[in-house]
Amino acid sequence: MRILIVEDDADTGRFIGKGFTELGHQVVLSGDGRDGLYQATEGGFGALIVDRMLPGLDGLSLVRALRAAGDMTPVLMLTAIGGLSDRVEGIEGGADDYLVKPFAFSELAARVQALGRRQVLAVEPATLIVRDIALDLHRRTVTRSGRRVTLQPREFTLLAELMRNPGRIMTRTMLLERVWDFDFDPKTNIVETHLSRLRTKLNAGFDDDAIETVRGAGYMIRGG
Repeated sequence: MRILIVEDDADTGRFIGKGFTELGHQVVLSGDGRDGLYQATEGGFGALIVDRMLPGLDGLSLVRALRAAGDMTPVLMLTAIGGLSDRVEGIEGGADDYLVKPFAFSELAARVQALGRRQVLAVEPATLIVRDIALDLHRRTVTRSGRRVTLQPREFTLLAELMRNPGRIMTRTMLLERVWDFDFDPKTNIVETHLSRLRTKLNAGFDDDAIETVRGAGYMIRGG
């Protein structure tokens, strides 16, 4: 999951960022409310951690601006302001959760990951269907024209990412970020190797290739 941390205390931001990175998440840090709002509206985050007291634009105004724009990305407000009326104001302002400093990282991580799971369940159907392929995210099963296709966990995640974006070219970098959580090029053929195995399993018994290679660009599953 990509997490945006908007925190003006550099030490706290680095501490939180390091913790979530170690848990396998991708982290983006911002120390200013206006920059945080800009980053958030760029999209692609599974959750936001927003300090309430920020330079440029306070955290509550940031969240209100997001909600007014129709952005429903889960937000946990992290702040030293912990009075009852403050917490109520934060939740009513659009935050999904509210944690008061000082805090235990384990509690913060548990709350943010719960928010991320809630978002996935809310916006994504249990079954992705593209062409004759059906992928059940809950049962973690795949069928093509009703025939069961058995995939390894990483192959399943790779296919799910392609099917979440039908008709869109997914570059090698995008797949490395979303499937392997790499924010750098590992200089291996890990994507190509897994795609080759996925293709072999998915195409067995069929004449057409379900996954299209767009030379010099990436890979795609066409919808329809």
